[in-house]
Amino acid sequence: MKVCIVQPPYSTDFSQSQKYFEWEMQAFDKCDESMDLIVFPEAADIPCMAHSAENMAESHAKYFSKLYEKACETARRCNAVIFFNAHDKSEKGLYNTTFAIDREGNLAGKYNKEHLTPKEVSVYKAVSDYSFEHTSPTVIEIDGLRYCFLTCYDFYFYEAFPTIARQYPDIIIGCSHQRSDKQSALETMSRFCAYNCNAYVVRSSVSMGEDTDIGGGSCVVAPDGEMLLNMKSRTGLECVEIDPKKKYYKPAGFGNPDAAHHEYIEAGRRPWKYRPSGSAIVKYDDLMPYPRVCAHRGFSSVAPENSMPAFGAAVAMGAEEIEFDLWWTKDEEIVSIHDDKLDRVSDGEGLIYEHTLKELRAYDFGSKFGDKFKGLRILTFEEILKKFACHVIMNIHIKTRNDTEDYDEARLRKIVDLIEKYDCKKWVYFMTSNDKLLALAQKIAPDIARCVGAGDTPHIMVERALKYDCKKIQLVKTKVFNREVIKKAHENGIICNVFWSDDPDEAEEFIKMGCDTILTNDYNRVAQRLKKIK
Repeated sequence: MKVCIVQPPYSTDFSQSQKYFEWEMQAFDKCDESMDLIVFPEAADIPCMAHSAENMAESHAKYFSKLYEKACETARRCNAVIFFNAHDKSEKGLYNTTFAIDREGNLAGKYNKEHLTPKEVSVYKAVSDYSFEHTSPTVIEIDGLRYCFLTCYDFYFYEAFPTIARQYPDIIIGCSHQRSDKQSALETMSRFCAYNCNAYVVRSSVSMGEDTDIGGGSCVVAPDGEMLLNMKSRTGLECVEIDPKKKYYKPAGFGNPDAAHHEYIEAGRRPWKYRPSGSAIVKYDDLMPYPRVCAHRGFSSVAPENSMPAFGAAVAMGAEEIEFDLWWTKDEEIVSIHDDKLDRVSDGEGLIYEHTLKELRAYDFGSKFGDKFKGLRILTFEEILKKFACHVIMNIHIKTRNDTEDYDEARLRKIVDLIEKYDCKKWVYFMTSNDKLLALAQKIAPDIARCVGAGDTPHIMVERALKYDCKKIQLVKTKVFNREVIKKAHENGIICNVFWSDDPDEAEEFIKMGCDTILTNDYNRVAQRLKKIK
């Protein structure tokens, strides 16, 4: 099988797009009947750097149809399979898509890039919703060969390689840009991918200039990691012969029968050792849409507040957020309970911080809600994270004895360290009415979002939020607020929570006023209503 990779020149001058697009069209014309597989780089419809969503839309509109027609015509003329990447337009917008064209010039399938860069989402406004859902790797079978895909940024997510390997691909198509890495790093990534997936990697990128070792690096790598062709910074078309059915098998541990690398690894995989992932992971706070319903202390109308049943019920029913409270114990453990006193929710007495965790574990935190919850024990913050990190947004109310006391830095660092441990910084935010705590959180964990509680100064919440660089404010319905407060917050890019509403009619009115998130104890009733007005 003869593989051809195309490496065009690239420019950051968008005004040169026509010139560089014509280079691509000429590259198609240079393809011939000796070639079986031809691969072009990412964003072939954007031949020069787009500096805005408008640039991208303009370039796509001008070049996509010509590009697609040329690819189909070339596939028929050369009797070759062609892969090229461009932007697929839908009612939602533009997708970053790799197109597979078979030897007859027909569309054989598409692959939408799984890992869009932050710039693609925020600047170019590419469609990204699908990338937050659980999907299996795309496999397109043509002429008995199994093709899988990595587009540019995808190459950096090594955790995806074992999932691709389990599809038993023959060839991995890598339409790419990767314009900032050294070619030595690009070679390492490509060889690592081929070896882990037991497949050929065919990667096409763009040259950043003949005299640079940055970018470019279009290549073909064998399953054993051997580099068969590397274009470095050269432009043009280059070819190599491969046997697409040739695989690499090695001893699966000393003295064991031969197996593919991924099969050997799967035998001892420990998924709980790695970063949280999978179908239960939700969009993080910056991406989770509004309006939202936040289950206050969990689904606390059906299960004891701040308990695993309450949190689990809320998450299982689709709550975008849960809210819970954190106090410290006598032995400096962090536990979830609202009051500083034990008597309302347990059979214990006294103050939470006058007891050790072991002492607190002896108390029943379920019976006062109902006999069927008898025997529930107090939760630690780590137990909540262990079960729900990245499965829901967490509104974490850090409790203090009053709104003016100093919060112990070591305690806050312990909370932050646990959030780091469970890799969920983007899924949590701190809520407090204590300005000293807000300042401390801003100092030691500036990358964890903060929310201003009303406290004794609800009328200046926006000013406090700006002072401590807070992302949100949490209004309280029993303290006066109006549309002007919400408008002022929104004008400054600040999200408005409101505590609380268990009445669907009232909750709907808060949303109509402009509030973004409703805290409620009765999650299901309020959520059902708000789903109708989203």
